[in-house]
Amino acid sequence: MSEAPIVIISSYPPRLCGIATFAEEAREFIQKRHPEREVLVISHTDGAGDGVVPLTDMSRPDWWKPVVEKVAELKPYAVHIEHEYGLYEYRDAEGNGDNNRGFRELLTALKPYPVVVEPHTIHGRLCEHEVDFVRYTTELADVVLFKCHYQKWRLEWNLGARGLVTPTNVMVVPHGARPDRRWPPDEVFELKKDLGLADLPYLGEHLVGLVGWIQRNKRWDILTSMWEEIANEIRRRSGLSWDLLAAGEMRDPADRDAFLKYRGDVELLERRGLAHFYEFVPRGDLYYKVMACCDFVVLPTIDETQSGTLARIIALNKPFVTTAPMEGLTAQALESKGGLLFSNRQMLRDNVIRLACDEDLRMELGNNLEKYLDTVVSWGVVAAQYDEAYELARHATRTGKKVVLPPEF
Repeated sequence: MSEAPIVIISSYPPRLCGIATFAEEAREFIQKRHPEREVLVISHTDGAGDGVVPLTDMSRPDWWKPVVEKVAELKPYAVHIEHEYGLYEYRDAEGNGDNNRGFRELLTALKPYPVVVEPHTIHGRLCEHEVDFVRYTTELADVVLFKCHYQKWRLEWNLGARGLVTPTNVMVVPHGARPDRRWPPDEVFELKKDLGLADLPYLGEHLVGLVGWIQRNKRWDILTSMWEEIANEIRRRSGLSWDLLAAGEMRDPADRDAFLKYRGDVELLERRGLAHFYEFVPRGDLYYKVMACCDFVVLPTIDETQSGTLARIIALNKPFVTTAPMEGLTAQALESKGGLLFSNRQMLRDNVIRLACDEDLRMELGNNLEKYLDTVVSWGVVAAQYDEAYELARHATRTGKKVVLPPEF
């Protein structure tokens, strides 16, 4: 490969981090689209793998300097930065943060290169430090990628209400989803056998999934506290037995109490023959295989602008039930027509029972997700949009002219 490389700056596996997992998948499909050039990663110091340079050392306030030096050495075609506030927050010995000051210095130092920044948290109502982040990032980067349309069109209100100018270089590119992990129904039993689920006598054919990282904001307890009642009502209405498959692992030690509570709740249900807890690290093929065993998935989170778990639900064309109003989760449920929403306990109960008792509805929602995946969020579609962003950034760097994209409305 003799062409200039695409350089991704991000956290990266084996770090247990949603952005790291995202970057791993994004890189795979960017590389497929660009066999003529390397796609390299400058990661935090715990990243590893071929083409991964573990340089970002957040124990030092000037962590960004070695990163910039490496970029200069690589002479990139484009620099693609994955951003989450916690990834680039330096904290001193007293625990005081720098409010992502190092990230701003990184962007300033990278001005000679085509830079695309992909933030993973843009709330509909921005607080002051988020407004500051959007201002300097859109000023210093050539193109900024938001995940959802509402995030872009609400900028005019978020910034305009403060007397600020709305940036023109924001492009909407959705969270990518794999197009190659859709197992047909007749292969699901083999997956259950491979995972050991088929050997559990108390697990029936039909499973409702709670799958992914186990943390406080995921609120598994909302469903587990109601599951016995729900399962009994499903059996009364349909004559079928449904069980709860709760699967995942703790990511942040700060969530240990929530993890132990959620797991304990599931194990109580397991002793009654109503559920099973399957502990695994949610990444790679195993993540998809576990979710494929579920007829539909419940995602009762209380804090998401978008979700890697939902991307995998969409990749598998699994109908879902999720929280509303909840930023990107609500937006993608509406746009995909693939999920049902709840805003209170009764709605959650009713929608889980409705999906379990209505196979035609599950099929309809799954078909809607298949179309949404193929036309909107497939990594192949998203990688092509990344290309557009790279070309816009390169043109801006070459001409010195700001990127101007049309507003949403």
